[in-house]
Amino acid sequence: MNLQEYITIEPNKRFGRPIIIGTRITVSDILNWLGNGMSKESILADYPELSESMINAALFYAANRQNHLGFASC
Repeated sequence: MNLQEYITIEPNKRFGRPIIIGTRITVSDILNWLGNGMSKESILADYPELSESMINAALFYAANRQNHLGFASC
């Protein structure tokens, strides 16, 4: 998946957090909605400017970022 088709970081939008291109919707917005039980279909109904590919890109972006994080031992 080419994330550059869907996600950008613009310093003047949403405090430089990753957003879906052409919107002010952040990757974390999408993750929060899904984490709180919204289905992809519900998100698409509430935010028609999004597509399923955009939601999948947000999930892929988050998974990719997670792979680059290390775990600190306590």
